[in-house]
Amino acid sequence: MIGQVLKNNFDLNDKYTLRDGKIVLSGIQALVRLLLDQHRLDLIAGLNTATLVSGYRGSPVGTLDINLVKNKKILDEHNVKFIPGVNEDLGATMIYGSQMANLVSKLRYDGVLGMWYGKAPGVDRSGDIFRHANYLGVGNNGGVLTVAGDDPACKSSTLPSQSEPALFDAMMPIFYPGNIQEILDLGLYAYGMSRFTGLWSGFKIVTDIADGFGSAFVHPDRISITIPDFTYNGKPWAHTQNEKLVGEYSLPTEKEIHSGRIQAAKHFASANKINNIVVSSENDTIGIVTSGKTYYDVMEAFDSLGWTHDYLNKIGIRILKLGLTYPLEPSIIDKFSKGLNEIMVIEEKRSFIEMLLKEEMYNKPNKPIIVGKCDENNNELIPGYGELTADTVSRIIFKRYSEKFNIDTPNTRITILDEIDNRVYAQSFSNRSMYYCSGCPHNTSTIKMPEGDSAFGGIGCHLMAMFVDDGKAFGTTQMGGEGAQWVGMEPFIEKEHMFQNVGDGTFFHSGSLALRQAVASNSHLTFKILYNRAVAMTGAQEPDGALDLPELTKYLKSEGVKKVIVTTDYPSAYDSIKQSRWDKDTEIFHRDEIVSVQKKLKSIKGVTVLIHDQACAANLRRLRKRGKAPEPKERIFINEAVCEGCGDCGVKSNCLSVQPVKTEFGRKTQIDQPSCNKDYSCLEGNCPSFVKVIPSDKNDKRQLPDLGFDPSRLPSPKNLTNGSSNIFMLGIGGTGVVTVNQIVSTAAFLENKKVVSLDQTGLSQKGGSVVSHLKILTDLDKECSSRVSSGESDVYLVFDLLTGTNPVNLSRLHKKRSISVISTSEIPTGDMVRSTKKEYPDSTHLIDLIKEFSKENILLNATELSEHFFASNMQANFIVIGAAYQSGYVSL
Repeated sequence: MIGQVLKNNFDLNDKYTLRDGKIVLSGIQALVRLLLDQHRLDLIAGLNTATLVSGYRGSPVGTLDINLVKNKKILDEHNVKFIPGVNEDLGATMIYGSQMANLVSKLRYDGVLGMWYGKAPGVDRSGDIFRHANYLGVGNNGGVLTVAGDDPACKSSTLPSQSEPALFDAMMPIFYPGNIQEILDLGLYAYGMSRFTGLWSGFKIVTDIADGFGSAFVHPDRISITIPDFTYNGKPWAHTQNEKLVGEYSLPTEKEIHSGRIQAAKHFASANKINNIVVSSENDTIGIVTSGKTYYDVMEAFDSLGWTHDYLNKIGIRILKLGLTYPLEPSIIDKFSKGLNEIMVIEEKRSFIEMLLKEEMYNKPNKPIIVGKCDENNNELIPGYGELTADTVSRIIFKRYSEKFNIDTPNTRITILDEIDNRVYAQSFSNRSMYYCSGCPHNTSTIKMPEGDSAFGGIGCHLMAMFVDDGKAFGTTQMGGEGAQWVGMEPFIEKEHMFQNVGDGTFFHSGSLALRQAVASNSHLTFKILYNRAVAMTGAQEPDGALDLPELTKYLKSEGVKKVIVTTDYPSAYDSIKQSRWDKDTEIFHRDEIVSVQKKLKSIKGVTVLIHDQACAANLRRLRKRGKAPEPKERIFINEAVCEGCGDCGVKSNCLSVQPVKTEFGRKTQIDQPSCNKDYSCLEGNCPSFVKVIPSDKNDKRQLPDLGFDPSRLPSPKNLTNGSSNIFMLGIGGTGVVTVNQIVSTAAFLENKKVVSLDQTGLSQKGGSVVSHLKILTDLDKECSSRVSSGESDVYLVFDLLTGTNPVNLSRLHKKRSISVISTSEIPTGDMVRSTKKEYPDSTHLIDLIKEFSKENILLNATELSEHFFASNMQANFIVIGAAYQSGYVSL
């Protein structure tokens, strides 16, 4: 294989700059690298091209824009221009314009390429421009990738998603990479196909791939594009461009798309071997078709069953791996299906490949039966809902084919899965669910409401109001529809008024149209615009197309809003703003008055707006660390001798840094200083136990006391692994679990091992449970899923006991295999902060539960050790990984 050399002098920029060798990067970073590699490939071909990137952030591609901005210098060197879209369809329209540029004026470059990105709802809302773009066709030496982010388990979405039907409707060829290497490889083929056919190429990126981190090989000659010999209307194929998309002018292009461009895509796929039969023999009777992430689930399933390639050849199972799921390439289907009695299509969600395969095979003589979502008797076979995993696939394959091939020997893997499924846990435990960050402005803006009132939820962090404090918010719409649902129900219900939460990012994305609809319908509705200057769910980017606060008040009044009131934590911050910049009727109040302000707005008939202006706490913390925002001097402490443990400060502030602690005198409260974002809302309780401290400005050069720790007393790390291991990490969002995973992954990469890892975060990054999977492999060619399967963790790293005892996570443990390294620290949940009735479960019982399913256990109070040695709890996770390494259970 080209490009398997590990560079001696590692540099973090290698992921983008190294031309020949082995690199390590995330799925999102691979998309950035792809833009550079395409330009390099064009330069080799003698073309000086440029690329436009646009779209809208959203998980699982929510941080692509951050990575593009961060790497602006190298992108500029490769003529890559990033213009973020105000929303997805406008971003797509800009890409559409980049492909029309050659029809308007002489280009400055030899061609312009494009990359659009967005999550599945953005794919849906961009359908119209996608169809227009595909009718226009790509420019000369152009080409476009449509990066569709799918979240099949809706970890960071309102609904589960599958983008293939929408891309298919727009007549886009669809590529589906299954790992980081394939993002780089299939991405270049996708650009090549787009340039050859004139169609935009769909590029499906699922959560497991976008959130993955691992190694890949690069080389200038790794991918070589072959242009097929294809004729259309008796001439060598060349797509046309049609800017006259209206009436009779569109019909010839429709014919070209169906009879020319789609056929050209099939020829391109065949010439470049994008689809491959990876397991086959002459005596095969069963075929399996799969693609993308699911292909690696299938291969891991076979491996876990002990069904090697040789064994598959022996029993007659053939496997087809599709890199291109639409259009299906007839020649590879004919070759694959020859001699088969049955084909099983294994894919997530609804039937797509199966549907296309049945259409392709229907008129074939001696065709095999095709099963997938249902078997030949129309019974459910492969679920069309949820996520597929290697464990699910293992059961399906074994149940169906052990019977067909008369395999009556018990299978070790199936026995393990049965044992795990039949486990009975002693009790149900407290879940660590997502929660507002410490000092989050939504603690005020969404929770504090007039008695008896509630609000509709919406897209953004503030949707957590549906789950906090008995649900002061409920119901969501699509992004940008917030408020319009009230217009539809208002004429038919007795309730006369409603509040609607909407984030500033959503409002400037498309939510302003819903406000306009409410005004046009003369609805009695109060919008609460949560103005925190950050799209916090995806990395705290500034909302694109945003108005500053004074301009926003004028805009709202110009749209017909009856009254605008601003609440804020620092009203004095507006003193320097000229009064003429505000709408003249705008009133400004301190956030303490937010309940009375809402009552006032509710009393005014028509559409009114409350703008709650308070910075995103997590982003403000980042800005302070970088010196871009002032750091408040005042710190808050609680005198535990005075504290009565009533919990009122937790109720008033709703803040995760206001933590209950167990003492010999009962429950008390303390402020967790490392996580405190200095919001000071905990002071609203006016409790005498609170102490304000302003540290001295003097340059204090006193040294930390000598702790009496002698590093030489530590024994040398053991080495108890065979060089490979499956590591499963369990912690809390925002505490560095992902950082630990990527550091250990990089260390393994530097030892020339294959690294496959995945960080499962989603909404859990907001104070909820986070799990990370890491596979360290000595076999560089091994094909596997990025997830640690049930019963297959070699090392079970428990950074948080509640996450570690979740039954879904406990399923990764196996009594004969798993070593658990457990931090015994008790870290409270948001519910425990808010209610004195919610207590932390008996930690001894939690630890015993993990021990019950572990081979060996190492226990330590990582938080206590971190605070002792570093005067902070932020290093606790690294202490756990250090203990695992020192004990010899990390393959490094």
